[in-house]
This record gives sequence, structure tokens and C-alpha cells, in this order.
Amino acid sequence: MIDIRRVRGEPDAVKAALGRRGIDPAEIDRLLDLDSKVRAHKSRRDDLRAEVKKISADVGKARKAGDIQRAEALAAESRALGAQESEAGALADAAEAELRAQLLLLPNLPSADAPDGAGPEDNVIVRYEGYDEASFGPHQRVPHWDTGAALGILDLERGTKLSGSMFPMFRGLGATLCRALCQLALDRNADAFEEIRPPTLVRTDTMISTGHLPKFEEDAYHLERDDLWAIPTAEVPLTSLARDEILDEADLPVRSMAYTACFRREAGSAGRDTRGVLRVHEFDKVEILAYCTPEQAPAMHAELLARAEGTLKALGLAYRVVDLCAGDLGNSSARTFDLEVYAPGCDQWLEVSSVSWFSDYQARRANVRYRPVEGPIAPVHTLNGSALAVPRVWAALIETNRQPDGSVRLPEALRPYLRGADAILPPKP
Repeated sequence: MIDIRRVRGEPDAVKAALGRRGIDPAEIDRLLDLDSKVRAHKSRRDDLRAEVKKISADVGKARKAGDIQRAEALAAESRALGAQESEAGALADAAEAELRAQLLLLPNLPSADAPDGAGPEDNVIVRYEGYDEASFGPHQRVPHWDTGAALGILDLERGTKLSGSMFPMFRGLGATLCRALCQLALDRNADAFEEIRPPTLVRTDTMISTGHLPKFEEDAYHLERDDLWAIPTAEVPLTSLARDEILDEADLPVRSMAYTACFRREAGSAGRDTRGVLRVHEFDKVEILAYCTPEQAPAMHAELLARAEGTLKALGLAYRVVDLCAGDLGNSSARTFDLEVYAPGCDQWLEVSSVSWFSDYQARRANVRYRPVEGPIAPVHTLNGSALAVPRVWAALIETNRQPDGSVRLPEALRPYLRGADAILPPKP
């Protein structure tokens, strides 16, 4: 969340920054009013507490002097002031809870380097890699759901029968390909990132730490009986690994990665990219994440982006890098680069990775801090990105590598994980 001290000290700068995201300046004024109430109630509580403490000492002195009447009068006054102190404390707690609730809903300040813009149409395409529209033949213009069904590697009907729509089921080499993609992403990042296998179900505080709650509650799967949430991404547990801890600056950056299933309701997606595996409720993904100092953040952001790009290049996929404008940034992000692969069968650019820098926004929510060599303890900066998310990369691979005979050639980089297979062939008659 945003530091309330910054809102208090630089209200105009905060209004201007959040105005780039379409936030009404009146929301900041309401925040400042709440902050004033919190401080006023706390000040009154503290003044009353000090007065009660002083009177309590006078009561002791009066009893010691044998002045019982004065002692009882002072004790009565102390009790009355104590009741007022409790009331002021309750008002302070209520106002502070309301202030925190408002801060939890407020998005992060966009980086000054993020392009201006109101929505996706204003995002900036930084560059294209490996893309030549004229290079794709008619055999590659077949959507993956048709090729998957013909090869027996994608069974959407049975997935729907088991779990409902948007729960795909992969079979045979289609399933093996899912696992191979994740293993490739893990192996390519194992040189610098510690592999973690976190729980797939997490507590509410863990979801709040990344900003997924309370803002995106409708998009998450909640197990009410146990008050646990199915993670929408491994970013959620990885961000909280050091929650409520203080790290040493010498130990930063801390890099971690995780391969998990991810769960998303995709609320409001009806009729929008719901064919095949372009938008699903459950999918596998490898996430890479780092804690670092503010000074380390730019280089770390570049590193995460380069690593995600490197895997797409190894797979031979055409992709583009998109710099998200301020109005299209995720709620917690200060700066994000999206990687979008080209799927010739769908004739679409598919987002497969968001590589984001969150400044100290998530760390304040999770209370992850570090002890600098010089200066006071401060929140770390968090960054993350999808090293590889399976469904859309799978779709782009199937479409890009489809051959004129209907088979699918498998990239060289994946073959060590495919039990010797170098292609997916049509079933024998």
C-alpha cells in the first residue's frame, strides 16, 4: 500500500500520480480526512492516558498521606477519564481500520517512466522479436483447439464434463508438453533462483499482501469453511515468504521461483477468448520473484524481463514487448512490461507474461523490510514475472509448429523433457 506519510506530506504529487491512473483526487482528500481523524483520536487518547496516569499517582500519594476522602475523589475522576480514554481509543481504532481499508483499495503510484494513457489502447509496443506475418503458412493458421482435438492431445469436452467450462484437459503428449514447458522454465532460471514449492491454498493475509484482496475478491476461489484461498499465481505465496521479517541489505536481492497450479474465476470473461485454452480457470505456471533494495530494482526488472524473453526465444516463438501505460497497470504495479506471443491459428497476440516492479507497495502490505548498512529499516521492493505460463504458450507452440501433414514439430529446447519425442503425430488410422 502507499505510505500514508507520503500522502500526508506530498498530497499534490500523490494526486497527480494517481490521476494518471484515473483516480479522482477527492479520494485522496477523503484519505487525508480519515488520517486527520485517526491522529486526533489518538492524540486525545494519549492525553487522557497521561492524565489518568498522573491522577493515579496522586491517588497513591493521598492514600499514603491518609487523606482517604481526596483519594476516593481522585479515583472517581480517574475512572471517568479512563472511560473517556477507552472511548477515544475505540474511535481511534475504528478510524485506523477504515483508513487501512481505504489504503488497501488504493492502487500503487505509477512509475514516472510508465507511459501516459487511459487503457490498453495506449500501451506502447517496445519491439517485435521473430515476427514476420508473411512467414506463416496456411497449415499454421489452424486454431489449436482443432489441432489439439485432431491429435488427441486436448480434450475440452471431458474437461468440461469433469469440472465445467474453461477447465481444459490435456492428454498424451499434450500433457507431457505442459510439464516439459514448466521444467524448461525452472531449469533456465535455476542458476540464480531458489526453487520453492509453496502451498497452493493460502490465508487471507497472504492474498492481501500482494494486492489480490480486497480488490479482486470476485476473481478468486475461496474455501469459506477453512478461510483459505486458491492462489491465482505463485506470486502470492512467494511475496509473503518473508512477511513480518527484517532482512539484511547484504542478503539482497533474494530470488525465488515456483511451479504451481493457478486458479482464477475469470469473472466477466463470458464470450471473450473462451475457446480452447486462451482463458481458463486452472493452469500451470512458473513464477520468478525477487526482493531487493530500491537501488537494485531497475536492474532486477531488466533481468526478469530478459529471463522471460529468453525462454520464448528458446521455444522459437514470435513475440512482442509491451510497455503498459499508467491507466492499464495492475493495481499493485508501478511499472509493467507484458510479453505477448503471436498465435497464427488464432491470429492473436496472447499475453503470456507480465514482468512487474511493485516498488514498496506489496512489501508495506506484507511488512517485508530490510536493514540498510546506513539509515533506518525500510520496506524492500518486490518484482516478479511469469517465467512461463502454460496454456497460451502451449497454444502458440501448437499453432506455430503445425506441419502441412497435421503433425506438430516440438522445439529442440523441450526434447530432453519429452521422453525422446520430437513431434506429435496424427493418430494411426
